[in-house]
Amino acid sequence: MTRVGEAADLTAMRLPDPLVALIRGELPDLADEIVMAVRRDVPGYGRPLDGACGQVLRSAVRRNLAAFTDYVAGFAGGAAEHAELCRDLGRLEAREGRTMDRLQAAYRIGGRVAWRRFMRLAARHHLPPSDMSALADALFRFLDGLATMSVDGFLEARARSEASLEERRRTLLRRLLADPPEPGADLVVAAGEAGWPLPSEVTPVALEPGAGPGAEALDRDVLADLAGPEPCLLVPGALDEARRAMLVRVFPGRRLAAGLTVPVGRAADSLRWARRSLELATEGVIDDAPVTLVEDHLMALWLTADPALTDRIAEGPGAARDPFAAEAVLRARALRDRPGGGQPSDGGGSL
Repeated sequence: MTRVGEAADLTAMRLPDPLVALIRGELPDLADEIVMAVRRDVPGYGRPLDGACGQVLRSAVRRNLAAFTDYVAGFAGGAAEHAELCRDLGRLEAREGRTMDRLQAAYRIGGRVAWRRFMRLAARHHLPPSDMSALADALFRFLDGLATMSVDGFLEARARSEASLEERRRTLLRRLLADPPEPGADLVVAAGEAGWPLPSEVTPVALEPGAGPGAEALDRDVLADLAGPEPCLLVPGALDEARRAMLVRVFPGRRLAAGLTVPVGRAADSLRWARRSLELATEGVIDDAPVTLVEDHLMALWLTADPALTDRIAEGPGAARDPFAAEAVLRARALRDRPGGGQPSDGGGSL
């Protein structure tokens, strides 16, 4: 595809001056005819002409026809401005959440209507076939340029929109995992801005650090922070079999631990438990799995929450008088002494 005003050779498209003059004389009626055809045949363009959509359509058709006439006259002075118009039309489609299909269809219909008008013009004025051949070539090159520049604008706007949306989603994830949690009303607004319907419950997932795919490989409704030192995900609702299969497929060979399904306001707690479970699986304290589930290891999490406190209880007289404490100490030390379990850290933590 050529770029109007850039790769297109405007001088090479110069047509005979009498033909250009005939084309200019057709522009007002031709613009109205194209607008009517586009409104009739392209869904979405049939709104009233006195509205914003109608005004954009009418202005774009008139400016495109004027630019085409300059093009075949060999005048390149307004090419850059016209290219920006085409990009703006593509950007508009992206901002309104549409594909390029509607705009491309409008270009095709406008080209057909213009060519029929030019054929009638040739018959009335007995134009030579060589002029019509050159005019056809110019028209289709020009339409190709319109499409190229509009696609450029469309892709640019969509990339910006997606980047902005992803940043809003990452910000929302940080806010959902804040401790203490933010007010619910604020989160509803932030979730709406991020295009993420706020669920009543969520399941946090902790991942071991490592290179891998980006968030685009995940289900679209999963929030992700994969670039930080402690990667994590937030899954709406419960982590069912389909979700687990998706995680294993996206992160093959990488350890993951899923927290409990909790109300949104408890997401930070559940993620903390998931991260602790991931540590225990890495150390060999609990059995490893494609996706370690916190709900399967609640006792282990509790017993290993503070190794220093466990040792202190074992050393004191209280354990001898309290059978429950004694059993808890024995269970905690058994977990800690499992093969591959490693040594406890000096510091403590809380479940």
